[in-house]
Amino acid sequence: MLSAADVHAVLDYADCAAAMRRALALLASGGAQQPLRTLFAPDGAAGLVALMPAYLADDTPRYGLKALCVSPGNPAIGLDTHQGVVLLSDGQSGVPVAVLNASAITEIRTAAVSVVATDLLARPAAGTLAVIGAGVQARAHILALDQARPLAEVRIASRDPGTAGRLAAALRGLIRAPVLACPSAAAAVDGADIIVTATNATEPVLRRDWIAPGAHINAVGACLPHARELDTATVAAGVLVADSRESMLAESGDYRLAAADGAVGPDHVRAELGELLTGAARGRTATDEITIFESLGLAVEDLAAADLAYRRATQPGRAGAVIGSQVSF
Repeated sequence: MLSAADVHAVLDYADCAAAMRRALALLASGGAQQPLRTLFAPDGAAGLVALMPAYLADDTPRYGLKALCVSPGNPAIGLDTHQGVVLLSDGQSGVPVAVLNASAITEIRTAAVSVVATDLLARPAAGTLAVIGAGVQARAHILALDQARPLAEVRIASRDPGTAGRLAAALRGLIRAPVLACPSAAAAVDGADIIVTATNATEPVLRRDWIAPGAHINAVGACLPHARELDTATVAAGVLVADSRESMLAESGDYRLAAADGAVGPDHVRAELGELLTGAARGRTATDEITIFESLGLAVEDLAAADLAYRRATQPGRAGAVIGSQVSF
């Protein structure tokens, strides 16, 4: 069993990004399988439950199942909105081999996938990062992207300017790039060439007329059909790339609400990340294109991250360190 602290001890952004590249390429080529996740939002409940199974037919086949509760009110009490577990099982016998904290897995693998998307879609010299949001995913994305590429500046905006200021202060000294809190989302994204939206918003926090030509957007926060972070004009103007087409068409409020406005249709989705990784499709084709990665989060990503964390925790030669807790079934 791996707690949140255990997961953070063994799973870093760079190696997780490499695992995400492999998993997404396998998904595109048939080496990984997953159904659309199951969501259950009980009437009157504070949030919802998501069930996300997957199978990875890698060198060591694995099953994965993430059982997640999403509670939007959690930040007010100091908790991540995502709470749950990831169950990792042997792909031959089905025997459970690990149970991992899902908040930590989700935190790290989501930022790692955005690193992959940014590498594939942003302009090579892109280095001004604007982040809308100041929660767990905002922090993770700043850390991951700062480690992955040289950033000239990091700007943070939040609906509560105080939280943006506190996150900026906490990150100074932890990242290489200078970081500042901005008074508004519009100010943060002005001239930025990498943008991350990582909020709990249900209405747009990013508008087309704020976005510079050639910018790349990682849209992370909106993962339900009724919730959006991007306005219709941004979605219509952008090159849209999915982690999964099926997930985007069924679950993405950014896409579905723009489609309801008549601005986009299924053909607007240019590619999946896995198709870019395998060479089956192209992403950016011009320097002035606005590229959008719509991050919904996939079960195969959780599985690959959990498997990497499990292997790291159990590998020999860790100087006597004990990672995780052994439980006999």
